[in-house]
Amino acid sequence: DYHKKQNALRALQKKALDKNPDEFYFKMIRAELQDGVHTIKQPKDEVTPEQVKLMRTQDIKYVEMKRVAEAKKIERLKSELHLLDAEGKNPNKHVFFFDTKKEVQEFDIATHLDTLPELVGRVYNRPTIATLQKETLKGATEPAHLKKLAQQRKNQYDLLKQRIEREKAMFVVAQKIQTRKDLLDKTHKVKVKKETTNSPAIYKFKFQRKR
Repeated sequence: DYHKKQNALRALQKKALDKNPDEFYFKMIRAELQDGVHTIKQPKDEVTPEQVKLMRTQDIKYVEMKRVAEAKKIERLKSELHLLDAEGKNPNKHVFFFDTKKEVQEFDIATHLDTLPELVGRVYNRPTIATLQKETLKGATEPAHLKKLAQQRKNQYDLLKQRIEREKAMFVVAQKIQTRKDLLDKTHKVKVKKETTNSPAIYKFKFQRKR
């Protein structure tokens, strides 16, 4: 072990003697020891506070533009779906009132609504028997076709849900960028609430009267 260390020292001495004294590389001035750990100093960004504010403003404009575009797509999807049988929506209730228990036991909803029993479960496009005698039932009637339409409607509602969540996320991002921009002002401020995944941090700024 002793001779191995001596050989390593001689190799390092020879390498130092053979080295060009004029040789220079940037790590000579960027590297340093911190608590015994070799680290490289990162260069600081050469930007002014006004430039940072401008960049923040541009970021907010871009995110807001994307959020508005997403909001328009959401409104278009809602107008196409009309929110019929939306998943998670509370079902509509139709309440009937009777005077006696006998009327409740003899009650038949199809007869009361003057429609076919097969159409009782519909909340829309539920024609009466008189209408069916004059006209044919419009829309899909076959079970396979109805199942396909239901799946398409479910896919559209899933897409609508994703777009609503994306629009909310963009709104939160825009708020966080605006908060970071406001923190660049050299005004005394106190943090009131910490930042979360769904909301930016809240600061209370000291009021300063503008001249």
